[in-house]
Formats: sequence, C-alpha cells, structure tokens
Amino acid sequence: MNKAETAVQFLDRGCNCAQAILTAYAEDFDLDINKTLSLGAGFGAGLGRIQDVCGAVTGAIMVLGLKSNFTEEDGPEKINVVYGQVRSFVDAFTQKENSIKCRELLSGCDFSTEEGKKYFKENNLRDKCRSFIRLSCELLEK
Repeated sequence: MNKAETAVQFLDRGCNCAQAILTAYAEDFDLDINKTLSLGAGFGAGLGRIQDVCGAVTGAIMVLGLKSNFTEEDGPEKINVVYGQVRSFVDAFTQKENSIKCRELLSGCDFSTEEGKKYFKENNLRDKCRSFIRLSCELLEK
C-alpha cells in the first residue's frame, strides 16, 4: 500500500489530516505512531479547527522537516533548503487546489457552527479531505 492510501486509512479511523500524513510516514523516520498522533493532534481542521492552513498541508510540511534531518549543528543554509522545499510544496498544492486554507478548500464550510458541521457530513466533504491527503502525499513523493 502506498503512503497516500495508508494516510487515508488513518483519516478513516478517526485521525485528523495532519495526523494521517505524519503517521503514514512514521516508519520512514523510526517514529512511534503514538508520538506522531500526539504531534499532529493540534493541526487538524486548519490548526485546531480554526480552518486556516489545511492539516494535510501542515502534516506534509512536518514530513519535509523530518526528511531534512535538521540538527543543532545545521545552520541557515540547511534551513533555507527546507524553506525552499516548503515553498515548492505550497506552490504545487495551491496550483492544484487554489488555496491551502481549510475553509476555502471546503467551500466555506464553517466547523465552528452546527450548520457547518452538518453541511460537512451531508455533503461528504471528507472525500475532499481524502483528496487533499492524496495530493500532499503525491507531492511529498516527488
């Protein structure tokens, strides 16, 4: 199974989008799944349900950081490489989806209201979340 489908399975088991991405990549970095679930817990639904930056995007950015293997000894040159990778990722995601903001990606659905939560369920917007997770994994694999 590829990373995208693994991440979607974690989403379907109740993880948020950031947790799903991080957990799909946990083995690659010898990370305990429970630690990735804890690390990603506050990033779902656009940063703690604020609906700002999509959890699939923030999860992917954390994976980019893990891939950099950044250490205390590393300096500005290495962090600039990571920043460039983040910009490239965000640009590619935005080119495909026109935004990285959760609320915009979900057509203005507002999680802070009962109507918004109902709209999310009735319109099966979780399918959109699945597509954002798949896209994030696809971009990470490039």
